[in-house]
Parts: sequence; structure tokens; C-alpha cells
Amino acid sequence: MTRDTYLEAAIEQARKSLAEGGIPIGSVLVHENVIIGRGHNCRVQTGSAIDHGEMNCLRNAGRLPARVYRESVLYTTLSPCPMCSGAIILYKIPHVIIGENVNFLGAEEYLKSNGVSLTVVQDEECIELMRRFIVDKPALWNEDIGT
Repeated sequence: MTRDTYLEAAIEQARKSLAEGGIPIGSVLVHENVIIGRGHNCRVQTGSAIDHGEMNCLRNAGRLPARVYRESVLYTTLSPCPMCSGAIILYKIPHVIIGENVNFLGAEEYLKSNGVSLTVVQDEECIELMRRFIVDKPALWNEDIGT
């Protein structure tokens, strides 16, 4: 089975974060079959409490007309947390492709209750990247999710 090109781009972002000493979560924003934003969790790298993968992706996409968000798909390697889910809802991004929710189940019910369509892929590499990270750096992982 061939992996989705856009999910692969999000996974590349997750790998990049891990290589930089960060948390392996990546995201891309796709509009009309073109990646218009890429990002990864940079909390460690930037020292920012809010620099999650999806937030970083949206920031890197830059200011966009509301219409663009409403016509886009967000890909993320891990189920979005409440903060990132709030941004998805705020900008009315209609569809999110999630690499995995085995290691962390984010605010998926909140997203769905606000009309966001979700597709959970359960990609083996996404699952393994997070599993290994959580085992290797549990304190950093707990800090990232606010526990």
C-alpha cells in the first residue's frame, strides 16, 4: 500500500523535529492539492509553550484569506491536542487527516462536534515514532501535553 504524499510530508516534518532534539510531530496544510504550510513541534527548539506541530504549520503558512482555510485539509502525524484543535475550529479547516491516535487521543470528539471531518490512518511509522519518543523521553512528552 502506498502512503499518501501529504502524510509523508507531515512525517518528514516529524522526523525533522526529532533530529533537532524536539518532539516528533509534523503537520502540513494542503490547499487545492498543494502544500501551503509545513511545520513540526518546535517547543524544545524555540522554547515556546505553544509551538506544537499544527500551530507551527499554520504560522508557517502565513496570513491567508478565510476562504483558503475553509478549502484546506490539515495533515498531522498525531491526534491534535485541544489547543491545536481550537485553531482548526477557529479557522474552519473542514478536514483533518491524522497519522495516528494510538499513543495519544487528542480532542477528536471536540473537532467532530464542531463539524470537522476526521480520517485516522494509524500509520505504523507515526505510531512507532511517538511510541519510541514517549518511552525515551517521558518527562518531555508529559510537558508537551500538559501533564
